[in-house]
Amino acid sequence: MDGEPRRSVVVVTGASGAIGRRVVALLAEAPDVDAVVTLDRRPAAVGHPKVEHRPVDLRRPDVAVEMTELAGGGSVEAVVHLPFAASAIRRRPGTLATEVTRRVLDAASAGDVRHLIVLSTATVYGAWPNNPVPITEDAPLRPVPDFAYAVGHAEVEQLVVDWADARRDRTVAVLRPVTGLAEDGSSWLARALAGGAGVLAPEEDPPAQFVHLDDIASAIELARRRHLDGTYNVSPDGWIAGPRLRALAGSKPRVRPPAWFTHWIANLRWRFQRGPIPPGLLPYMTTSWLVANDRLKAEGWQPRITNEQAFVAGTDTRWWQILTPKRRQELALGLAGVLAAGLVTGAVFAIRAAVRRRRAML
Repeated sequence: MDGEPRRSVVVVTGASGAIGRRVVALLAEAPDVDAVVTLDRRPAAVGHPKVEHRPVDLRRPDVAVEMTELAGGGSVEAVVHLPFAASAIRRRPGTLATEVTRRVLDAASAGDVRHLIVLSTATVYGAWPNNPVPITEDAPLRPVPDFAYAVGHAEVEQLVVDWADARRDRTVAVLRPVTGLAEDGSSWLARALAGGAGVLAPEEDPPAQFVHLDDIASAIELARRRHLDGTYNVSPDGWIAGPRLRALAGSKPRVRPPAWFTHWIANLRWRFQRGPIPPGLLPYMTTSWLVANDRLKAEGWQPRITNEQAFVAGTDTRWWQILTPKRRQELALGLAGVLAAGLVTGAVFAIRAAVRRRRAML
């Protein structure tokens, strides 16, 4: 009826991925959201009555999305766009992500959607020796040209900025997280970046940052709730120093061949699907690209999981690798003491047993 309040709907693309599931769960619990409509080939697997799934493959050029139909008599308050989760492909992520984004923006325009939250990445800043430390949101975008993932995100950002500039009542929040990790959903890219940490570095191990997917999801929900407009880095406070990161990575032997040879081998293995490192990713493993999180924190966001905790959660790091050198030494000394005591005790029992046998023979 006309007197009834219109329901508030949030649309989420790429909802079945690890970040998407978390975002959908947070939106479903928000009291000011009446429905969460997910657009993906698979459902988000979030059991909540507010969640409505639409099996849509946004990669297909013949797919048409009607925001008015999705609203179901209400209005789409915002669209949370996870472009690379929606494209869900490894080989040409930049091309597909821009194609998917254009379809989402066309649907948003037709449905009079005025607020968009887009998940980008801090890799758009590039990994260059002259990067400021830390990088703020005002820095220019300089993605490594060979890294399609970063270049694609930069193109997506330009598309959404152009969309927002076309009308004064449109707002876009672009979130740029550092490498995102989690126990249940680290992407192939995150695993590649984390796996190369402290291994492919030059003479000095560069510092690095890692953010847990739970904190990325909370940043997205904050951007929706506070109707943020602009660009925001997403990262825990500080970073992991190079030597510490090397210890967390298991102190694997570093690769020391010439840079051109390392790049050539990595690209060759990627081309024949025998390696985890795509072209252009190596600079991000060997050069620091550390970001500041002050702008997002000023809006009320607080990271709950540290860089180290996120790294450990999303990798195969063993529990003893996260201990400080002092604690390792204490444990080693304690273990040595226990072994020594065990040897002494065993020797005493052996001597007593030998004495008893000798007495029995007399």
